Amino acid sequence: MTAPQVALSTPRRALPARGPLSAPARLGRGVYGLLTSVRFAVVQIIAIALAGVVGIIVPQLPGIAARSPADYAEQMEILRARVEPSLGPAITDAFEALGLFSVFTAWWFTALLALLALSIVVCTLDRTPRLWRSARDVRVVQPDPFYDPELPDRAVIAGGLAADDVRAALRRARFGVREEVAADGTWYLYGDRHQHAKLFTLISHAGLVGFLLAAAVTSRLGFETGILLPEGQALPVESIGTAGLVSVKSLGFSAPRDANGRFTDFATDLAVYQGGREIARKTIRVNDPLEAAGYTFHQNFFGPAVDLAIRDGAGRLLWSGPIPLDEQNAGRPYGRFTIPGRDEGLEMLLGTDAAGAASLAVVGYRIVGEDAAGAPLVETTFVGGASPGRTYVVDTSDLQITFEEVTAYSGVIVKRDPGANLVWVSFLLLILGLSLTFYFPRRRTWARLAPDGELRLVARADRYVDLRREFTRLLEDLVARRRPA
Repeated sequence: MTAPQVALSTPRRALPARGPLSAPARLGRGVYGLLTSVRFAVVQIIAIALAGVVGIIVPQLPGIAARSPADYAEQMEILRARVEPSLGPAITDAFEALGLFSVFTAWWFTALLALLALSIVVCTLDRTPRLWRSARDVRVVQPDPFYDPELPDRAVIAGGLAADDVRAALRRARFGVREEVAADGTWYLYGDRHQHAKLFTLISHAGLVGFLLAAAVTSRLGFETGILLPEGQALPVESIGTAGLVSVKSLGFSAPRDANGRFTDFATDLAVYQGGREIARKTIRVNDPLEAAGYTFHQNFFGPAVDLAIRDGAGRLLWSGPIPLDEQNAGRPYGRFTIPGRDEGLEMLLGTDAAGAASLAVVGYRIVGEDAAGAPLVETTFVGGASPGRTYVVDTSDLQITFEEVTAYSGVIVKRDPGANLVWVSFLLLILGLSLTFYFPRRRTWARLAPDGELRLVARADRYVDLRREFTRLLEDLVARRRPA
């Protein structure tokens, strides 16, 4: 078998000197250099990590705050009541202005994610030509000092082998072989295994970019809120007036107990409606949600509710239905409720009487104005109570409150995550890229067979290859092929 002769290449002509760059060109080159800088990428990763730590440590607004300005104001007031005693009004205002109470949906957090994704894309595009050249442009003929046996991963076999023997040994080790013959009769053989392995890192980079884009999409377009859903009641998922408004209704709730009184399960028979039409129904549990209309409905928690009927002095019905008691006061269920159409509300504490039957303590309040800071001024209007099936008539007001029964509410977490599918695709790309990179590392071997029969070899491989063991096997195969001198 013959091999191509080594040809000398003519030197390249020197390129003409370039003139000074314009200001936009210098700016573009500076931005490009910044985006391809590893140090800049590390700074971005640290910034995102610090923002994430802030988002974990600092209390965050719930997803319901993003539904409307009114919801934001309401949730912000609740959050202020929690953090202002320790932080103070000034720091609380600064945190709100900087978006530290909604880190993961803040515009600057999305910008950080997008900038890191852009840096990875630009860096990948910058590296791709070099990776391609390193995979495709191989040099079969190496200079004599390259084969110096004093250097690591070199070997010399003194005679007894032909080019066919070297070629066969390399192919037996699953190398792709290239050959060239010098004018003096020296054979150069080059073996390459998994030549394009470095290109697999591009798949991993695509997965990283996908993760960042998914996070950015979710932070800007995602939605999450909690709904306290009493039995038999329907509530909207987003604000009234939203296009294609979706609502949910609890058709039944169950929370069975074992012999020791511990809850063994809790589940909600949940129906989803859109445009007044039922589009999905399922009994959801903690690890078995319902997906419909782009939302995922998770069973998360539950608690007691009281079914009340409230009328005015003329007998007109102001409210009828269950009210969740979603707070605790002295270890007992507690809740507040604003009476529709009036500036009055109720505070309710559920307990038991001496006989062990349910009893409801009720405190009425009225909003009479605002203080200097804009907080509502509240005055107590009455204190009373009721038991199931009884009506409490308020002496100081025209209200009549009938305590029907104790029921339950289901805490449902509603999520819309437009980046979820992209996360799965990115995960698969990342795992695929890493698997291909680690399971198919590149190995290379150069062989120079002199006319006198002396064979010199050089081995190279990625750092996670046991090069000594594989090189030893190749040498053993070559020694076994030697013929007597």
